[in-house]
Amino acid sequence: MKTYYKNIYTVLKINRFIVLALIVCSLLSNIFALWMAFSTHKKALNNAFAINTDGSIIPLKLVTQKENFKVEALAHLQLFHNYFYNIDASNYEKNLEKALWLGNSTVDNLYRQKKADGVYNRLLQYSLVQKVLSIDSKIEEKNGAYTFRTVTIFEINRGSIIDTYQLVSTGNLITVDRNFPNNPHGLLITDYFEKSLKKLNDENR
Repeated sequence: MKTYYKNIYTVLKINRFIVLALIVCSLLSNIFALWMAFSTHKKALNNAFAINTDGSIIPLKLVTQKENFKVEALAHLQLFHNYFYNIDASNYEKNLEKALWLGNSTVDNLYRQKKADGVYNRLLQYSLVQKVLSIDSKIEEKNGAYTFRTVTIFEINRGSIIDTYQLVSTGNLITVDRNFPNNPHGLLITDYFEKSLKKLNDENR
């Protein structure tokens, strides 16, 4: 009985199709595996787990990095403005020293300017008490940079006279190494500027 052989080109075409199909399937499976690994890794970064009393696993959602940064930034600004403006004859040196840890040379330059203008000498001479009443900060992010605008309300007690002021200050925030207790939030104020200062009368308060 005569055996008929298939055309060699037909066999090669079939083999080439099978090889190409296997390569495509392999690539698709690898891409799917990489996507699954990336997805699992991303979910793991955003979640933590705790063990319940009965041994079951409880997923705990973690706050995002931006949310955490905002909390740290607001606390940092609160701390700085309290140290820099909540001063009297007994604590101003200690408070200002702490404030200088929280900002760069722009804060130091402002401190030196106030010192040269006799602000702290008047504090000592007249036993003035400068007390912060409120601090309200707004933080904005633009292209990875963080800027802030803070409204600080403080009063100056001159004994028989108490005057209230509103200070608007601006600047930027950058991340640095934490330094406890000097800089617990790991942030630094840059480009600090006292934008405006006005006296508030009784009607504005």
